[in-house]
Amino acid sequence: MSSWRTTPHKGTKPVGSYRPNPFGLYDLAGNVREWCQDWFGKYPNRSVSDPQGASTGEYRVFRGGSWSRDPQDCGSADRRGGAPAFCGIGLGFRPVLAPPG
Repeated sequence: MSSWRTTPHKGTKPVGSYRPNPFGLYDLAGNVREWCQDWFGKYPNRSVSDPQGASTGEYRVFRGGSWSRDPQDCGSADRRGGAPAFCGIGLGFRPVLAPPG
C-alpha cells in the first residue's frame, strides 16, 4: 500500500479500482479511514479475545487508513477516536448490508 506522498494519487478512488485481496474482497483498506459505531475506549494492556469497547463516551472509533496517510498508519488494526462531528478528507464510512437469512 502506498500513500499520497509516494504516488501520484491525490484523493480517493472509485470502488473496485484495485485488485481484490486473496479472499476476493475489494477495497478493505486505504481509500478512507472508516467511522465505526463503537465508542472509543482504551483496550486493556493484556491479551483478550473479542475485546469490548466503552458503552458510552465522548469519542467514536474510526479504523483503517486512508490515501492521505503514511503506509504504516493504514492497517485495519489502526484504531483511533474522534468527536462524532469530526470530518476530514480521509475519513468516511462503509455501508453494510447483511445477507438474508
